Amino acid sequence: MTRLVLIRHGQSVWNKENRFTGWVDVDLTEAGEAEAARAGELLKAQGFAPSYAFTSVLKRAIRTLNIALEGLDRLWIPVEKSWRLNERHYGALAGMNKAEVAQAHGAEQVKIWRRSYDVPPPPLTLEDPRHPRFDPRYGQVDPDSLPAGESLKLTLERVEPFFKQMIAPHLEAGQDVIVSAHGNSLRALVKLLFEVSDDAIVEIEIPTGNPLVIELEGLTPVAARYLDEARAQDLPPCP
Repeated sequence: MTRLVLIRHGQSVWNKENRFTGWVDVDLTEAGEAEAARAGELLKAQGFAPSYAFTSVLKRAIRTLNIALEGLDRLWIPVEKSWRLNERHYGALAGMNKAEVAQAHGAEQVKIWRRSYDVPPPPLTLEDPRHPRFDPRYGQVDPDSLPAGESLKLTLERVEPFFKQMIAPHLEAGQDVIVSAHGNSLRALVKLLFEVSDDAIVEIEIPTGNPLVIELEGLTPVAARYLDEARAQDLPPCP
């Protein structure tokens, strides 16, 4: 049985401050570092020994992966970093306090922007200095491919081909894989793997720093569970 482990990064500075983060490269809090270390401990207790790792190009996911791999004594395994595993881009909302946005636009609108499948937030303009085309880490990416604001649907459109081209071959070869990413890029993977409907994905939440272990036959989930049961969220049924 092949295992795929998904880890949402530990608590970030802007998680703690209740801000929309998206592609802004904020760091982990001390609590987030502790969550990542705990993830490594839980995985080690399960005898998990991944052969390959994937993460986004944002430090909160990279550092979470490194801390977890250190706990597993697997810092030496190959790691692939890709912007396609970044959090969904929150456009003009990035950096704004969620409660303040809710006061201005209503809680229901904020829930739609945060949780819906196909409604993106207000986008950045091409001239906005926050646009990723001005960030050197995306200098080798076609500017037309870089988002200025994304829904989960748009996030899935970049995550799915990366999964099929880069991650799936390792799983099909029988290698255990760990992916350290973000709430929405991981929701996209969960939607893909578990065949979650557009409506049902709205209710799926990925907790920070809690390893989701998915047992696979080929690329089909046959079992899944969070290792930290005290902070577990509901999971969709296996297809």
